Amino acid sequence: MAKHASLELARLRLAIALGGLTRVALVAKLFSLTFKMQNCRMKSVRNWAVLLTLSTLACGCGGKNAGVKTTKVVPAAARPVAKEATKEELLDRYNTLAKNVRTLNATVELKTTTGSAYNGVINEYHEVKAFVLAERPFYIRMIGQVPVVGTTIFDMTSDGRTFEVSIPTKNKFLEGPVALMRPSDKPIENLRPQHLLEALLWPEILQEEAVLIEESNDESGRYYVLTVLRGGYRTEIFRKVWFDRADLSLVRLESYGPNGALLSDVRYSDWQAVDAVTSGTTSPPAGNTVQGYPRSIHIDRTRDDYQLNMSFKKIILNEPLEVERFALGPPAGADIVHVGDDRKEKKP
Repeated sequence: MAKHASLELARLRLAIALGGLTRVALVAKLFSLTFKMQNCRMKSVRNWAVLLTLSTLACGCGGKNAGVKTTKVVPAAARPVAKEATKEELLDRYNTLAKNVRTLNATVELKTTTGSAYNGVINEYHEVKAFVLAERPFYIRMIGQVPVVGTTIFDMTSDGRTFEVSIPTKNKFLEGPVALMRPSDKPIENLRPQHLLEALLWPEILQEEAVLIEESNDESGRYYVLTVLRGGYRTEIFRKVWFDRADLSLVRLESYGPNGALLSDVRYSDWQAVDAVTSGTTSPPAGNTVQGYPRSIHIDRTRDDYQLNMSFKKIILNEPLEVERFALGPPAGADIVHVGDDRKEKKP
């Protein structure tokens, strides 16, 4: 009996070392071993087993499935030093950035994360290659295609007054006024090219607009936040501009509607010099004073039922763009949907 118990105890010790037992299984086996040894003279073994059982219960050790909570502490020396800036300096930094980006010609990769508006158009493809043209103050066009074969998935444009969205894969052509704010119960009709314009070419903060400054800190970093207020019969939040205090780069832009409704939350990352010598990057024309542009933009418009990731592969800033490049028009035979009313027609 004693020899058998010693062998079983050795096996248990090996299982503990290899992490092959859960805490519950280990406790059960140890109590079983203790019971078997109650008529044995190996009192020391029984005592050891009981002691090991109690220590297992107390410390929570004993198996690969036992939960072990660890906290990763970032050394203070590894944290970036937070830079200081005044409200005036941040306003000047933001407006300089906004003014210096007048046009954009880019090639991007698109990926939807949630929502059904864009998902209803591109979710059947692993990735979508898009060509983007944008010009202040109103013009935007984006063409989405299947990589390699070049089949057009969607083509959308806006001139500041109306928007047009062509979806050849569904034989639909959407058109409507930019000012239309009422969400449609058909998610695909919530696509708006001007939403992209607001995310790509940032609106300036006017001198007459009231602006507040605050600091915001969380586990991801330390930030300055400029809050632009909307006047009228009551004061409301119009826009929030976030700067990373590690380098004072623009990292987030929130836009608000009436009654504090969050319309858009855009996050920017991977800022690079426009003329950086990297694959797929085109140097800007002479005279371009832009210092950089984000290579990753995440657009979250929960009220419009979509989120969109844009990864920039090629960027040209401030080149002249002919107005004809923003013209679209319905393809022959497409079902034309007038977003905002019940009219529907089919062109020959």
